[in-house]
Amino acid sequence: MTVAAIALPRLAYIGAGALDRLGSVVETLGVQRPVVVTDSFMVTAGVAQRVLDLLSDAGTTPTLFDGTVPDPTTASLGPGLEAVRAADADAVIGLGGGSPMDTAKALSVLFAHGGTMGDYRAPGPYTGPALPIIAIPTTAGSGSEATQFTVITDSDTDEKMLCPGLSFLPIATIVDVDLTMSMPARLSADTGVDALTHAIEAYVSRKANPFSDGLALAAMRTVVGALRRVYADGSDREARAAMMVASTQAGMAFSNASVALVHGMSRPIGGHFHVAHGLSNAMLLPAVTRFSVDAALDRYADCARAMRVVGDSADDRTAAHALVDELTRLCADVEVPTPATYGIDADDWSSRLSVMAEQALASGSPANNPRVPDADEIVGLYREIYQ
Repeated sequence: MTVAAIALPRLAYIGAGALDRLGSVVETLGVQRPVVVTDSFMVTAGVAQRVLDLLSDAGTTPTLFDGTVPDPTTASLGPGLEAVRAADADAVIGLGGGSPMDTAKALSVLFAHGGTMGDYRAPGPYTGPALPIIAIPTTAGSGSEATQFTVITDSDTDEKMLCPGLSFLPIATIVDVDLTMSMPARLSADTGVDALTHAIEAYVSRKANPFSDGLALAAMRTVVGALRRVYADGSDREARAAMMVASTQAGMAFSNASVALVHGMSRPIGGHFHVAHGLSNAMLLPAVTRFSVDAALDRYADCARAMRVVGDSADDRTAAHALVDELTRLCADVEVPTPATYGIDADDWSSRLSVMAEQALASGSPANNPRVPDADEIVGLYREIYQ
């Protein structure tokens, strides 16, 4: 029997009102000089100030860095690193979607160990010095609050670098549905399909294990029932809460099983064309599943049954191919654009496909896929999804 190495946050508070536990978290961890890493929207919305007040009430001296950008780059980390150094921080708190949490993770390691993010790129993993990371997600999708990965784009090459290792795993996470109630429909859809992709890829990954399997199946069952609801009605608090739990479960699943071809191909789309990570996953998910399905009929069939796409008595082939149909319908229902309808120029898209395929393979994620592609097959998939 293969031994699975499982790593999870030491502390996790999940549920409505969980943010109020922040003070007890920093007290438990002995934090005195935290830097809150977030974006301008969290400041405008008043959430950042609420976090700062909770930290001050707990007796700490917090600092705010609100300069994170969507899909953080190596260049965007500079001002954040200066803020962490100026505060002589003893912890970083990532507040926001995947980008602020990824930024916080990167700053944690750069402050404690130095170098550049290129030094920490896959295959890694990095397990050296790092500041404690506390993650407070405000979207339901990235799962970054529970993963041992960060993704940073190289400003010089537009390559989205996957940086793995236990040092990037938050020591504590606070998952509060109330922080997601103002998410717009497009963001709800993109992050929701991102969570579903995490769950499916964790389950079909060549590195899957019984622990990650249970989390992945539970997450995909929840997402397929709740995602259309939050897209149609952002005030549906029950569905919002379900999506938050599923996102964290999916994050725990893929952190301990790895992702596969969708993510390998998604990162170059984001790096070259500045497409949000969840959206680029959504653009790819049906086509990549169709490409992969016959290589793991039993695993994809399990996904279909968990999502109640078919009954338990359906044979594997029928169930697995029904899953492809359901993913296609789901992405249509939440109006996922193609690269073409998103506005990416056809010639620009075509000119970058070879480089994108090379970068996808170099990330290592495609090697975890049930059907491992070569560069030409990846280029073919990129061409297929364009329209």
